[in-house]
Parts: sequence; C-alpha cells; structure tokens
Amino acid sequence: MKQKNLCSLSSCCISHEFHKSATKNPNKIAVIHSSLRHRDSNTTRSATSPSLQHPPVYADDVSFTYSELLEAVDSLSSHLRFIIDGGVDPAVILPSLGLLNRFLWMQDMYPLHGEETLLFKTSVGFIDHLQEILGALLTSCTLVIPSFRVLKENILSISEYLQDYSINRLVAVPSLMRMLLPTFQSSNITSIQRSLKLLVLSGEILHISLWNSLTKLLPDTSILNLYGSTEVSGDCTYFDCKRLTSILKTESLSTVPIGIPIPNCEVVLVGEDAPNNGELYVSGSCTAIGYFNHEITHLKSVNMLPEYSFCCSDDEKESKIYFKTGDFAKKLPSDDLVFVGRNDRTVKVNGNRIALEEIENTIREHEYVGDAAVILNNDEGEISYLEAYIVTKIGYDSVKSVSWSLRGWLVDKLPLAMISSRFFFVDSLPLSSSGKVDYKLLASLRCTMSEISSENEKVPDSHLLQTIKEAFCDALGTKEIADTDDFFVIGGDSVSAAHTCYKLGINMKMLYTFSTPLKLAMSLLNHKLGDDTILDMEVLATGPQVLAEHKDTDLKSNKPRGRLSSKLGDDEYHPHKVYKLDGDLNVDNTSFAISRCNKVMFGEKHIMSRSFQATWFLEEKASIRELWKVHMESCVDASPLVVARENDIFVYIGSHSHKFICIKASSGFVQWEVQLEGRVECSAAILGDFSEVVVGCYKGNIYFLNSLNGIISWTYQTGDEVKAQPLVDKQRHLVWCGSYDHNLYALDYRRYCCVYKLNCDGSIYGSPVINEDDERLYFASTNGSMTALSLKEVPFSVLWLQDMGSPIFGSLSIDHVRGNVICCLVNGHIVAVDANGSILWRGITGGPIFAGPCVSHVLKNQVVICSRDGSVYSFGLENGYLLWKHDLGDPISSSAYIDENLQFISDNSVTSDRLICVCTSSGVIVLLRINLECVEEKYVVRELCRLDIKGAIFSSPVMIGGRIFVGCRDDYVHRLGIKNEI
Repeated sequence: MKQKNLCSLSSCCISHEFHKSATKNPNKIAVIHSSLRHRDSNTTRSATSPSLQHPPVYADDVSFTYSELLEAVDSLSSHLRFIIDGGVDPAVILPSLGLLNRFLWMQDMYPLHGEETLLFKTSVGFIDHLQEILGALLTSCTLVIPSFRVLKENILSISEYLQDYSINRLVAVPSLMRMLLPTFQSSNITSIQRSLKLLVLSGEILHISLWNSLTKLLPDTSILNLYGSTEVSGDCTYFDCKRLTSILKTESLSTVPIGIPIPNCEVVLVGEDAPNNGELYVSGSCTAIGYFNHEITHLKSVNMLPEYSFCCSDDEKESKIYFKTGDFAKKLPSDDLVFVGRNDRTVKVNGNRIALEEIENTIREHEYVGDAAVILNNDEGEISYLEAYIVTKIGYDSVKSVSWSLRGWLVDKLPLAMISSRFFFVDSLPLSSSGKVDYKLLASLRCTMSEISSENEKVPDSHLLQTIKEAFCDALGTKEIADTDDFFVIGGDSVSAAHTCYKLGINMKMLYTFSTPLKLAMSLLNHKLGDDTILDMEVLATGPQVLAEHKDTDLKSNKPRGRLSSKLGDDEYHPHKVYKLDGDLNVDNTSFAISRCNKVMFGEKHIMSRSFQATWFLEEKASIRELWKVHMESCVDASPLVVARENDIFVYIGSHSHKFICIKASSGFVQWEVQLEGRVECSAAILGDFSEVVVGCYKGNIYFLNSLNGIISWTYQTGDEVKAQPLVDKQRHLVWCGSYDHNLYALDYRRYCCVYKLNCDGSIYGSPVINEDDERLYFASTNGSMTALSLKEVPFSVLWLQDMGSPIFGSLSIDHVRGNVICCLVNGHIVAVDANGSILWRGITGGPIFAGPCVSHVLKNQVVICSRDGSVYSFGLENGYLLWKHDLGDPISSSAYIDENLQFISDNSVTSDRLICVCTSSGVIVLLRINLECVEEKYVVRELCRLDIKGAIFSSPVMIGGRIFVGCRDDYVHRLGIKNEI
C-alpha cells in the first residue's frame, strides 16, 4: 500500500496549525464543558434543553469560541518542541513532530471538515488525550469535555454523551467499548448510529468477537484499530476494519490485525523468525528521543536490552533511533501485522511456553463468557499454576453451571497445559486508569474471592471413591485428599493428570470435566449404570426432569434432572446398536447420519429410524435458547447434515460464500473448512462407510470430501448449477444427484466415474429416493414430471414417467409401510403415487410448496407439509385426509422436522407427545407439540415455544434429542436447544 509523504504538506508545527484553524473560525464554538446537570433527573426539561445551534449547548454548559482560545493561548506554542510525558515510568521525551505527523496522517486518510463534534474523555496522563484535543482544535471542530466527576462515578455515561451531543468521532480502548455494549443495546442506539462516523480503538487487543458485536450495532460506523504507545507518539500502525472481512476469508484470526505503518514510520520485526515473525521495533518521525536521563543502547546489544528500550541502528550513514516495544507480531501475506503477545504475558508452566493472551481469547469464545483474564500464580513456596478470572454474560448468580462445564469445554480447544487450574467468577475485571486490565490488582484480589463449588451428592460406592482418592494421592505425592478437593487446585497439571487417568483407565477429558474425587466417582458410577457418555454438567444443572420407563411394569420413577434415560422402541425391534444422547449430544458405539425431512442413515443399513428414545418430563412452559452459532460469511440456505462417528457428532454445511465446513456439534468448534468454486445451497450427504462427504455447488461441481479433514478426493463437473442434495446408494456404491442442466447423474464413488446419465427435460432441485423393497429410484423435476427407474440390473431402465401437473422443487419421500412415493407440488398440492405411477390421492394446501414432505415413523400414518400460506398441514398417508392444520401466520419455505429421539410426558397426559420443528421464512423457529393420541378423530397440536433469530430462513432444520441445527440468512449456522421455564 503506497502512502503519501506527509512531510511535503505545508505544516511546520502544531502551534501554526492551531493558529490557522482558530483564525479561520473565530466565532465558532471550540469547546463545550458539559455540566453535571444536563441529564439530572431533578432538573426540568426546559432548563436542560439544548440550543438550536449545532453542536447542541445545554443551559448549564460552559462553551468557548476559537477567538477566546486564541486570547487565552498566545500560541500553543513556539516553545512546544518537546513534550515530557509522565504517563509511563520513566518519563518520555517526545518531539512535537511525531504528534504533528500523526495528526496530518489522520487528517489525510480520515479527514475532519470542521462540522464534526468530538469527545474528550482520556486522562491527561496518557498520550491519547493529545490526539483527542488536536484532532478537534486543529480542524475547527468542536470538542465536548464531559464532567470527569460523572465519568468517574459512572463510566457507562459515555453513551449518554454520545447521544446528547451527537458525537461524530470517538477514541476508546476495546475494553471500554465492551463495557458500553449493553448500554448501546438498551439505549436509543439509532441516534448514535446516525451520528458516530468513526470509532478509533487502540491501547489493547481488539478481539474479533468484539468487532462482530460493534459492526452489528454500528453498521455505518468505520472502525479503525491502531497500535502504538507514548514512545511512538501514540500510534505507529493502523488497520481499517473495512478490510477485515476479506482477510478472514483466507486467515483464521481471533484478533483484529494492527495493520501497516502510518507514513514516515518504520516498523520492523526482529528475531529468529524475522521478517515474518518477531519483536516489534519502531523508527521514524513518530519515535521519541528517549527516556529522560536514560542512555540509548546500540542495536547490536538487542538481546541484552530490557523491555521498553531505545536503541540506535548499525547503519553509520544514517543514525536511526529504534524503540524496542516488547511486543511480538506476525506478518500476514497482505503485509498487515497481527499482535501475538508480550514478553511479560508469556510464561512457562511445567516447561511449556504459554501465551496468556491465547488462553484469554479462547475462554472469551465460550457462549456464556463476557470477558476473561488469566494470570500465573507463582507465589514463593507454591507450585506455579494458571488462574482464570471470568466475567459471565448470564450473571454472577448463575455461574455454577458455567464453572462445571468450562474446563471440559476448554479440553477441546487448548493443549492441556494451557487449561487453568482455578476459575474465579467476578462481576467485572479491575481496570487501570487507562482502561486496561490491571493484572497486578487482579492477583491481589485473589484472597477476597472464592471459587464456585458445591458437593452435595454422596457416592453409594465408597470403594470407587477411595480408589480415585488413592490415584490422586499417588499422582500428587500427598498422603490425604478430601472428597471435594480439586485435582488442579491442589497441584495437579497435565503431566500428573495423564498419570492419574492412566492408573484409573479413563479418558483425560473426564478428569478435566470432573476434577474432584466426588464428581469423578459420580460420573464413573453413572458410566457403570449404563450412561456411557461424558455428560455436560451445564445441562445437568439446568436441564429437564426425566422419567425412566420400566419395560416390565407401568411404574415411572424420577431420575436426576437433565439425564436422559434410554428406552427402546417397539418390543419386537432389537437393533444391534443404539445411539445414546445426553444434553450435549454425545454418542457411543455407532455411526449414523441425519438430514432434512427425517432422512436417517445408519452405518449398517439405511432405514427410517426406529431407534433409541429419550423421555422428558415437560413443564407447562418451555423456551428455545441459542447454544452456539458459527459465522459462514454469507447466507446459509443449505440444510445441515448431522453425522455421528467416532463417539462424537459433527455438522456439515455450506453457504453462499463458497465455504463448506465441518463443525463439532457439542461446542461449535470448526474442525475444518474448505472453499469451493461456487456457492453452496444444497445439503450434503455422506457415503455409506462415512469416509467422504458429498456436496454440490453453483458452478456445477459435485465434490467428494474427506469427512475427517475436508481434503477433496474427487470432483465431477455437471453442466450447470447443483442445488439438489445427493442421494447415497449404498447397495450399488453410487451417488445419485440432479442438476440444473436437466440431467440426473449416477456417480460410482469407488471407481471415480459417472456410470449413468439421464435427461428429464427439467431442472432437478429435490433429492431422489430409493425403495429397496422393489429396487426402484424415483425423482422429480421442475417440468412437473416424476420418473421411476429400475435398479435391478445395469443398464438402469426407465419404468414410467408421470406428469404431476405442476413444477416440483422439493425432495421426495417414501411411505415405507405401503411403498408409495409422496411428492409436493408448487401449486400447493401433495400427491401420493404408487409403484406403478398411479396417483392414489391428492391433498390441497392454501399456498405454494417449495420444500419436501416429512415422513417419520413416530407420527404413524402422517405426512407433514409446510406451505407458503404460513400453515403446517398433516395428511393421512393411507388416504390423504387432512388430519390437522396449524397456522403460524408467516410464510414457510423449508421442510419441517420431527424429533424422533425425544418424547414428552406431562402430568395431564398418559401418552407421550412429539415435537415438530418449523422455521418460517422471516426467521422464526417454532416448536409444535403434538399429542399422539387421536381423540374423536382429532389430534391436539399446539405451539410450545418460538424464537426469532432475526434472519430469513430457507434452510430446513434438523432436530435430534431436543437440539436444533439450522442455517440462516444472517450468515450463521445455529445450534439451539429447548429448556423448561420454571
């Protein structure tokens, strides 16, 4: 990026710039000193109403014009050649040229025109206050000075000043903006959105999560991330966040880059891995002369320099002064620098070099964490260990559930050596006078805090508990340990944890999740009793109450809240394997795939699942909550593919940004992502051996991706867009997929070739279906026809073609009891066709249908249809009679999903209910509760709860065990869950 040389501009010093600005606008208001009373509730409205002029001056405010400033300041001044700044120790000798260079660059890149209003809020002990002053007074703008007494008592009142004075430019540290976010959300944000044109952030790391929040609240505000210190005139690099979206397409970052040097500043990286990684050294017009009464060291001695040191270069032709920042950075291919950490924030624990910022950034990704700070406790005479201080989003009173789940959650995110031994939950992190986290004060407050712990359970197996305690003692070298002692608090680390887990024969994640003997014993005991999963303790604390149904009796007994008890379906059905769900959807000993319209594929055979069932005792009220969401950079119209393998669950989905990703369902962690050639609108499928995921894109490609790492194994090119979900034919080792080019393709995924191609005179948007009972494949197209293929022998042959009378966009479904094909038409009709192509019955809805029908074994004899008229319909599979209709009042473009793995019991019902998830086009997710008992030929269907996620939805949801996965046009894929409202 080429930079303009600002030295060529006609400016000799700050005082001349101020004189030009002031004499040009002598009668204009330069400074407004805001009064204590301008928002005083005891003051009448008329007394505090602003004047009609701009900027607004309230009745009790004191204002000064530029001519008044000129009289008070003879010049600003010709003697102001150096500034001795005491904001740090030792004092910095700072030439005014550096401040002028910084001002001229800002005015050149982000000009002020004299009509803007700026806020002065930084303490005069810090360098940023000079740019707040100079930015306004050197450009004939107005500077608003708030009451510092008000700010001291309530820093959040800044949002009021932004509204009342229509502030156009704000300089702040990121932690202050994080504190202000709730006030933006609750206040009249519209006025701030309208007035605030530029937000300048500096002094701290700017996290991607905070940038996301700010851009959503302030979509029209430019955000600038600056890096620097007093020694470099405040700032020496900059990054315009308008470029961040494009960078994130190729770079995985947790923090916003600090960018490139401003003009007349030189920034170099010094170290073993230079020039792309190293410590930041700064030179040029921005650099201070040095510290008062401190010598400047030669650059050859760089390894012996203390932090915050000045040195001179080796170049004898030109002597340069460099400032050694103590900060480390890496350089991106775009030449932007990314802050990595500091020497003093890098520690060693058990021989592992650990950057504390990395741990803090990871903890902040947890859905219930608002902010975090991590320090090393290395008190004399004690074993060194990490401590994390957490500010939660859900309030201090609700931290118990977070404390139980956080350490286990971190196991999937960080190396074990980086997981904190102790977690403290605080209302807020202590800040220094500059607004940064005060780590020294944080450590001193430790003695006034207590960890969240509660052990009220008793283990019925005392031998098991004693065995665990002996393993703890052996690993930690201690003689005694209490039932409630935390392994990591009393000296445990990743090495001793590995020793303990080896001795007990358990997975290390269990110890990190259940870190006291009592908790671990309870978990292992549940494991013995048949709960083979590692439970999410958050769900145990807040989840629903469960009833276990005994097979041989009618008795029902209460289980602990949140544990799902298993129950096989029909007595005559005995699968070799069943999958078990806990609150975090953990599974064991099987592989299966679930996609829209209740399509289920098991590792052994493809069936419409009659499988493991969970029973939930439902209260009168329930709600839907967001569990996680993953940013996809553009609209997500594809439906998710949910796959269980290797004792875990993963979500595969693509978006309009060409991105296709694999997400860990329990945490929302992106396992891998790949950029395809075109946007992805269709759902994916997975091969029968679960080795590869298959997905199409708008460029006409059908991709075969390694399911573990996303590497492309094979690509087949069709003639046009692929919007249909591929269908995996396990018996013949084929993948069937339609295209916009009017062709149906059969791809042999073992030999990597196309073995069959059929033109059907219409685009294929929906997925085909196969009925293995008669070895037939059925597919439909937008020309309104349905076709049947015989798969009994090669070459495949067309058995019949039936004109349905209207275009077909949705996928087909099979009535496995009768062998009929169910098809939805754009004209609002639903049709059942037998194996010979004869139409058996036809149902009619009140609007167009663009999605496929939903058939599930748990709603016997029903097919559920969603229509654009805003209603959900159920028709009888045998005769097409309308069984029930429920109006949501909002158009629906996607298919419904019936949760086959969760049934409900309530006090006033002797039968179990089922949930149906429906997503409206406007972004409302609705759960319908249907009672399976038909009384007087009527079904009772009512709305259980709904959630508006503020984005259009054309993705069909997938729901399993009370958890919902769905894509949205807010650029996210969401995971949501239901919970009781007590």
